[in-house]
Amino acid sequence: MKLLYLVPNVNNEGGVARVLAIKTYYLIEKWNYQIDFLTQNKGGFSHFYNFNKKIEFHDMLLKGNPIEFLLNYKRKLNEQIELLNPDVIIVCDNGFKAFLLPFILNTKIPVVLEIHSSLRVVEKENDSIFTIIGTRFSILFKKLAARNFDNFVVETPESIKEWNVPNGIVIPNPIWFYTDKLAKLNSKKVIAVGRHVYEKGFDRLLYIWKKIVKKHPDWHLDIYGKSSDDLSLQKLTSELNLTNSVSFYNPTNDIVSKYQENSIYLMTSRFEGFGMVLIEAMATGLPCIAYDCPCGPRAIIENKLDGFLIENGIESDYIEAVLYLINNESKRIEMGKNAKQKSLNYNIDTIMPLWDSLFKEIKLKTSL
Repeated sequence: MKLLYLVPNVNNEGGVARVLAIKTYYLIEKWNYQIDFLTQNKGGFSHFYNFNKKIEFHDMLLKGNPIEFLLNYKRKLNEQIELLNPDVIIVCDNGFKAFLLPFILNTKIPVVLEIHSSLRVVEKENDSIFTIIGTRFSILFKKLAARNFDNFVVETPESIKEWNVPNGIVIPNPIWFYTDKLAKLNSKKVIAVGRHVYEKGFDRLLYIWKKIVKKHPDWHLDIYGKSSDDLSLQKLTSELNLTNSVSFYNPTNDIVSKYQENSIYLMTSRFEGFGMVLIEAMATGLPCIAYDCPCGPRAIIENKLDGFLIENGIESDYIEAVLYLINNESKRIEMGKNAKQKSLNYNIDTIMPLWDSLFKEIKLKTSL
């Protein structure tokens, strides 16, 4: 079977690129799928993650103002689809243009929209009224347009409720590694992983950590992820006098060993489609603390069993949970064991047959 993935880029250090590398590698090696990627503006070059060498990468160079960009996108997209002639098209793009695809594609090939983020976008305090109106219009349009795809795949049952579409299917992300070497949970270190963007809420984490180190100055926070151009988090760390207790690191392909060096995983995202880092951390036996943001963490963490799920934005409760685990090594160990067990639900051999069944079902319907 031949698949075509439409995605803006797969050459970054983000979670979507990692998940696509894992899934497509498995599809090729296990069931001999033929897979092409169609990216934009050199989005398929110089990969951070290891993609299967059998994958063919194609790229569209798109320029011009928004109208010219969209017209070029439509033309080149249809040309490439006609040339490649896949059995199924999978769209991994949460941008506005992705939701235009049902209206601009000149093909009867089934199109699956694979969503890796929450529908909700948290409004910033300094957003203008025009930005707020535009955001809310975009959300409304996406919800309506989502109904026009042949299949709509999300990562959690909470996402199905959020999007409220009749063609929704839940397929979680698979964990990409297995290890018997678990974190010892006796180091005075905690870890967080992600890009330095508003949605990840690392600014919230730094304010929390400021209050933690007042009581436990010997504990340290490590944050792994791509920095923003303005280095806003590093500047905030300096302003809060946290430079001795917070360290920033670039993305690494050896993130598993970094989890294993720590005792707690902290997530303060404002919204998440899933939370790949949560199941990664759990797979190394780390208890996790996360805000109950829309809408990924609540599908993964079972509160007080394998971690803590804190009402979104309630800083005092979050601090209390961190302090509790810092002060109770035995509870860290108990929760860490439960977290490891939970991570087994996302074993790749369990998750990937769901994708294989979906693709085969789509192809069978097309052939009838």
